[in-house]
Amino acid sequence: MTGWRERFEHRMMRTLGMPLRKLERGEGAWVWDDEGTRYLDFLAGIAVNSLGHAHPVFVEAVSRQAATLAHVSNYFATEPALELADRLARLTGAGEAGRVWFGNSGAEANEAAFKLARLNNSGGARSRVLALVDAFHGRTMGSLALTGKPAMREAFEPLPGGVHHIPSSIDALEAELDDGVAALIVEPIKGEAGVLDLPEGYLQAARELTHRHGALLIVDEIQTGAGRTGEWFAYQHAGILPDAITVAKGIGGGFPIGALVTFGHASELYSKGQHGSTFGGNPLATTVSNAVLGEIERAGLVENAARRGAELRERVLGLGSPLVAGVRGRGLLLGVALTEPAAAAVSASALDAGLIVNAANDATIRIAPPLNVGDAELDEFEARFSRALGAVAVATH
Repeated sequence: MTGWRERFEHRMMRTLGMPLRKLERGEGAWVWDDEGTRYLDFLAGIAVNSLGHAHPVFVEAVSRQAATLAHVSNYFATEPALELADRLARLTGAGEAGRVWFGNSGAEANEAAFKLARLNNSGGARSRVLALVDAFHGRTMGSLALTGKPAMREAFEPLPGGVHHIPSSIDALEAELDDGVAALIVEPIKGEAGVLDLPEGYLQAARELTHRHGALLIVDEIQTGAGRTGEWFAYQHAGILPDAITVAKGIGGGFPIGALVTFGHASELYSKGQHGSTFGGNPLATTVSNAVLGEIERAGLVENAARRGAELRERVLGLGSPLVAGVRGRGLLLGVALTEPAAAAVSASALDAGLIVNAANDATIRIAPPLNVGDAELDEFEARFSRALGAVAVATH
């Protein structure tokens, strides 16, 4: 093994496998490893690097705010946090009744959402929280309890109780959602499950049923938010307003930040001292998020995600590969469905061809490039992905 691999194996906690490469720098949609090899990054840090790498707006925001005020604790207010809270209330449609809690990650945002659900208990009458089978909401104890993947949960049980995982069907929702449910939490597109869309009409049905029974509808927009699906937030495609959403990943463009945004009466559930974070809402993180979201808005990158996503879908299907069964997802969060469980091989072959994508599951390749990709990047993707598919097709047939 090379030196860095030996160091990683010796020193890093064994929670992840051996890294694929040691990356040194990035620019736009490209990254370079320690041997000088260049890769087209069509994973964007798993839907995080909205503007790609080293974007001037990101760099300027980090540099300016780091030289001014980086951290103050939650005993003090700062203008960047107030500005970002106003921005999120506007972009989400939460409006004047909207409130925002800041953390440092998606898992933290979902912890805050879980506690919000517990507060909607109507004197103890609502004891259950519904989540979906195969959904992913994080790896902390509370967010893991919400995650519908038994293999991830079993080693850490008993987890916080009261969570029931149901199939992603309207029939299951109608059967399970009653007056004893405090909240339903859903991903509008289940990214870690293979970029799986919810059934047509699901969010509209969820909104009607949660209204009827006094439950909160919480939408996990951590992977789908900040323009990635061709809407600012994926729930907007369904034409509904939830009671709360969680956001992270793309809102920071690579800087750690997460948030819980509440709507309407859900904004009144938390009271002083019931939740907090030392670093949450710090001026450095919120300045960067304001800059990233401002650039997405200024440059029309939500619309670009919708347009480029449609083009990318057509390019993948147009390759005519026997390994490609179809393409799922919306905007620039796409899952290439394979005809056989060869996703790991395709992902490895793509890396050898200088392209970063990943295997979301055995038969799905996840694609999530920066929101500002253009013709040149799509041309490079098409050529490199075609080579990767061709190499695997030859090897398996």
